[in-house]
Amino acid sequence: MDAPRRLLIVQEDPGLHDRLERLARDGRMVFFAGLPGTGKSLMIHQLAHLAAAAGRTVHLLQWDTARPVFEANPAGRRYPMRTGVTHSVIRRALGVWVRDALARWERSCPGSGNLLIGETPLIGGRFVELARRLDDAAEPLLAATSCRFVIPVPSRDLRRFLEAARDRRARQPAHAREREDAPPHLMRELWEQLAGVAPRLGIAAVGRGSGPLPYDPALYGRIYERVLRHRHAEVLSMEKPLSSDCISVYEFAIAAHDVVPAPDEAAARIEWVEGRYPDLGTLEEESTRWYEV
Repeated sequence: MDAPRRLLIVQEDPGLHDRLERLARDGRMVFFAGLPGTGKSLMIHQLAHLAAAAGRTVHLLQWDTARPVFEANPAGRRYPMRTGVTHSVIRRALGVWVRDALARWERSCPGSGNLLIGETPLIGGRFVELARRLDDAAEPLLAATSCRFVIPVPSRDLRRFLEAARDRRARQPAHAREREDAPPHLMRELWEQLAGVAPRLGIAAVGRGSGPLPYDPALYGRIYERVLRHRHAEVLSMEKPLSSDCISVYEFAIAAHDVVPAPDEAAARIEWVEGRYPDLGTLEEESTRWYEV
């Protein structure tokens, strides 16, 4: 079996395979939205290989690929991570950059032969600018029917499986980038943060008590659908684990072109944020209301 076909573990779930195959065939831009530990990276990996098999040229736009360019920049070094959380200045600068990057990509990679696959965590303001309607060159691209925001929603059992797998990979990473993946305790903290947003969006969290709210796939999907209400969004329900132990989602057997900022672009966007927010407290407050789109 050749390498790309061996890596297509999505064939284990015919329904899931059909959904991704349709996106690989018809999409111009496909963004996977959601929290860590919900299968975004695996779906990106599988879609990329399906698209390449269909003869398309694959381009990748990922938070953890673009972010280090900002943080390594002399301007960005003023805003280091805190307890594993990206500084709000870096998050906002990435959001300003990403819309310009999409417009440039559209101009430089015209035609249906090119597919852009992206990762949009959204929570905490991570690329949440892509969910907002703004008057710029990127808006018609993001509003087009050929642009899809896919929300992988694992079942409760699959979520527990993914947390356990994340814990194993943290201890024995198969790829260097896996060391930067959110550990299980952070995955649970981010879920709690997301669930806390539900009442502000007019969504009731059933069974909410004084303790931590267990992961609820229905609530999770509804929150992300609400945040993405200005986009063509679809829930991708996932019930069973795939045989992902045999691969790393960060290793590709195809040519995939990363969309990343140049260092001078990163510096310019950071300086823009500094000028726009002389009081960083205002920016921090905005970041807590990331879901207001």
